[in-house]
Amino acid sequence: QVHLVESGGGSVQSGGSLRLACAASGYNGNRGCMGWFRQAPEAPGKERERVAMIESAKTITYADSVKARFTISQDSATNTMYLQMDNLKPEDTAMYYCAAADYSWSSTRGSRCRDYNYWGQGTQVTVSA
Repeated sequence: QVHLVESGGGSVQSGGSLRLACAASGYNGNRGCMGWFRQAPEAPGKERERVAMIESAKTITYADSVKARFTISQDSATNTMYLQMDNLKPEDTAMYYCAAADYSWSSTRGSRCRDYNYWGQGTQVTVSA
């Protein structure tokens, strides 16, 4: 059973930094796909925004809005994913969720990820001007 637990959220002023962590159990991050999503308070009915994704512990993508400010990483030894957030802006204020995707893997073709079906409980990030 996949279990994801986020930590590290909080309140900072604009320009500050925070580091989020996602401890995963029951999931092989080296073969699967994991990522960070967020949902702003003024958009409760909208789809969660993809922030940063890491596939098979090596392919990384970022939303344009966070490029050069956020860094996603993964510690295979502890099965923990991180999101280092620097130069935070008020528009980064949101609930941040860690997620993992269903995947299949073979030694010949590697990993193929599907829907993000596993979610953490979320951690709040608030950035004041």
